[in-house]
Amino acid sequence: MGKREQPLAVVAFGGNALLRPEDRGTQEEQIARAKQAARWLAEIVRHHYKLIVVHGNGPQVGNILVQAEEASTKIPPQTLDVCVAQTEGSIGFMLQQAIRNRLEAIGERGEVATILTEVEVDPNDIAFKRPTKPIGPFFTRYRAEALERDLGWTMREDSGRGWRHVVPSPRPLHILNIKTVDRMLDTASVVIAAGGGGVPVVKGRDGQWRGIEAVIDKDFASALLASELEADLFIILTGVPKVAIDFGKPTQRFLERMTVAEVEQHLADGQFPPGSMGPKVQSAIQFVRATGKEVLITDVEVLREALDGRDGTVIAP
Repeated sequence: MGKREQPLAVVAFGGNALLRPEDRGTQEEQIARAKQAARWLAEIVRHHYKLIVVHGNGPQVGNILVQAEEASTKIPPQTLDVCVAQTEGSIGFMLQQAIRNRLEAIGERGEVATILTEVEVDPNDIAFKRPTKPIGPFFTRYRAEALERDLGWTMREDSGRGWRHVVPSPRPLHILNIKTVDRMLDTASVVIAAGGGGVPVVKGRDGQWRGIEAVIDKDFASALLASELEADLFIILTGVPKVAIDFGKPTQRFLERMTVAEVEQHLADGQFPPGSMGPKVQSAIQFVRATGKEVLITDVEVLREALDGRDGTVIAP
């Protein structure tokens, strides 16, 4: 990719940063959350990085599916890939406006832009036979059984918090718009790309691209994006300031720095479950292996300290 005057950071964070379980889910709430997000995203720009933002969309795309089901007798429901594209636009708009306002408020110049991002997946990926990615709200067991029966949804219990709709989550292979994203960095300080992991697409035997019903894990998509753009730093934001082993047990221990080999050993020992920290550390391994650069995993509350090396967990070669 093109040479840059400034270092590039790629930051990934979940859709629950803008729509939390305790929220009613109003547009006003999400705009307020976007303003909060913009405050800490601007800190990365203040540290003299060009920035690519990759947001999750699980709660938002789940809500669209619920809306579609409630209105299905009046408006034909749209496929999951189109719902992902909708959230790329809506969340991108809210973040883009909030980040631009924040940068102007702190005297940082530069354009902010969102790109609708298509990401290639393998139509034969085993994920299409084994849905695992939770999206949308939590349901009671009774309601979950009704949704399985009436809509054919696959429902799974999620960490003791209720039952959720799970959908296929194939691994991303290639970001179709990668050269355009790279060119956007010539003029923009912040580019919002691969929202929700990107819109999953496949190439048919006829050579035509088409969307496919799935949701790509945003951590894997952001690791691929960061690798293809040769980013200088990959930041994964999560709900804890540092990565821990024996999480939630009396023997819990936070880790400040890990090598790829140490992370792989902890994964093999079952320390990082697939539904929470697993994809984050796996995507970190993917990026470190591809680039030889470091990954920072931390919480938004301590991001400023983590950027200065005073908090967070660093995964290094």
